[in-house]
Amino acid sequence: MSTALLSLLQLSDPTLPIGGFSHSAGLETYVQMGLVSNAATAKEFVTEMLSQNLRYTDAAFVSLAYDVAVANDIEALLALDAECNAVKLPKEMRQASQKLGTRLLKIFVDYCDSDILNQFKNAVDTKITDGHYCIAFGIIAAIQHIEKQEALTGFYYNAAMGMITNSVKLIPLGQQDGQKLLFSIKPLIEELTEASMHPDKDMIGLCCTGFDIRCMQHEDLYTRLYMS
Repeated sequence: MSTALLSLLQLSDPTLPIGGFSHSAGLETYVQMGLVSNAATAKEFVTEMLSQNLRYTDAAFVSLAYDVAVANDIEALLALDAECNAVKLPKEMRQASQKLGTRLLKIFVDYCDSDILNQFKNAVDTKITDGHYCIAFGIIAAIQHIEKQEALTGFYYNAAMGMITNSVKLIPLGQQDGQKLLFSIKPLIEELTEASMHPDKDMIGLCCTGFDIRCMQHEDLYTRLYMS
């Protein structure tokens, strides 16, 4: 069994104890407004989030951070982290990304013998940079010698599973509905992974304004189960 495969399974595990379960990425707003209310609208939400949002933000940063980590360029990593912070307009989404990234680094830094990871972690600890989740994910995948395409597949899978799990809880849906949704988006994940191998830097930050607005509205919901 490949050690890289085991590393990928651990890194992309939705149950990794970094707090991902407490964030809905704005889905809670959509559900409370009645815009996501069944299996069909849940699939639309997941599909659009992956293809129109993550592709041009977090997935692109994972891809670029992976390449920069391989090149051992800490200054370029810090620049990517700053850019990532700039394109996340909703406050709760910035905070969520920073918290998840910090916790991910805390788990892996003690077990990965890597100068570039240690430098990045030190920059986060000393408040030089924010330490966003997607940047940390890309670095950790690279230093563990996980193939880039497989790392991106794992990243998209992790994001999709988080949205599907939240849909099952919030709408609510049956567990079978959740699995059916996952089966249906496998071709999309494969397509997006290929597209993210060499992201267009000029397209970073392109996303659907509606997602940002719903994330901002989440801050003022009367009742909330999720932090974002």
